[in-house]
Amino acid sequence: MVSIIPSYVYSLFAALVVGTILVSACSLSMVNIRNEAENQQLTNINKYIATQSITLLNQALENNQNTSQILDLPTQVGNQEYWVFMLNDSSAAWVESGFGTTAILSQPQTAIPIGVAASGLYVSSWGRPILNCICQNQTVTLTLTSG
Repeated sequence: MVSIIPSYVYSLFAALVVGTILVSACSLSMVNIRNEAENQQLTNINKYIATQSITLLNQALENNQNTSQILDLPTQVGNQEYWVFMLNDSSAAWVESGFGTTAILSQPQTAIPIGVAASGLYVSSWGRPILNCICQNQTVTLTLTSG
């Protein structure tokens, strides 16, 4: 008759539990690193659009004419679609972005340091983003559209 020593069974069970905890901790860490990288990429997209807005504004104001520029943005961040929204209030204009196809405000935002009227929504699955700058009667308007 074969007998199994209980301490070996307990040791194997403990090793299985510790291994499961280690694998779970590593998986959670990798997910957090990936999410942080995707959020950083969205922040970089916001900064890129704000920078291109300032460049376009300077060109439009120097020449006193309307200008447009096709933005070079990725179609996805990670494996997700994203949206970019330009808007302003009475004191400032800014760029917001988030994941999905529905814009939900109060996401991280990047300010456009020049006081202008800004509007527009771009979803990454809608085509190429186009940034328009319109000068009319000393009023400058930035609009983000899909082309």
